[in-house]
Amino acid sequence: MLYRLKEFKLELPHTKIDCIAFGCGTKPLVMIQGLNTRGIKGAGASLAWMYRIFAKDYRVYFFDRREQVFNGITTRDLAADVAAAMDALQLRDADILGVSQGGMIAQYLAIDRPDLVHKLVLAVTCSRDNDTVCSVVRHWIKLTEQGAMKELVSDMAERMYSPAYLKRYRPFLPLLTILQKPKDVARFLILAKACLGCRVYEELERIQCPVFVIGGRQDQVVGGAASEEIAKKLGCKIHLYDHLGHAAYEEAKDFNQRVYDFLRE
Repeated sequence: MLYRLKEFKLELPHTKIDCIAFGCGTKPLVMIQGLNTRGIKGAGASLAWMYRIFAKDYRVYFFDRREQVFNGITTRDLAADVAAAMDALQLRDADILGVSQGGMIAQYLAIDRPDLVHKLVLAVTCSRDNDTVCSVVRHWIKLTEQGAMKELVSDMAERMYSPAYLKRYRPFLPLLTILQKPKDVARFLILAKACLGCRVYEELERIQCPVFVIGGRQDQVVGGAASEEIAKKLGCKIHLYDHLGHAAYEEAKDFNQRVYDFLRE
């Protein structure tokens, strides 16, 4: 099995969460993904390959959002779910990588459960609502409510990826709009709305662990300035890719290496 890959459903007191684990190390690394249309179920092999650089030193865990989401759920609520999953698996003092909405969740996790977090990486994320993220997410919500799923997936790709990447892969966009349309529309809407309720900025000084902020200066989803705002508030290390946007974590060839170097230094 690839890097001791395991996919399973974790039973928690009030819900269930789909999980993926891989890697041969003993140190736990929890990766919290951003808002997506399909969830992580069945994605174990692709995620293990994408993040294989961590497999030797870490046991890597991905936790999906809870099975039963509810109207009004917040990123802080989602952070509590991650904490509950880590408690259930007896994970302590873990390194955390949060991407996009996952970064919002990771900030609350580090504040509310500092015992769980050793080091924190915040990728292409923000700590509070700004004009960019509000405009973009509200547009995605509107498209979803109108049933314009192809337009939704296409718009997400256009805003996330760099012009060079889009030029290279544009012939595959029609297929992407079919494969990546929301599996559960009501669930996607609830989780998208949770992106608009992040208010962690004023609490950032409560984060006590080492933090690395990494993002794209051309980010059209949360804005490149959002990464700079977090790093300035925390006085922490930051790296911005000048010519990349929200999908810097996929496009930058050295993204995983930079994260790995920070976690292991």
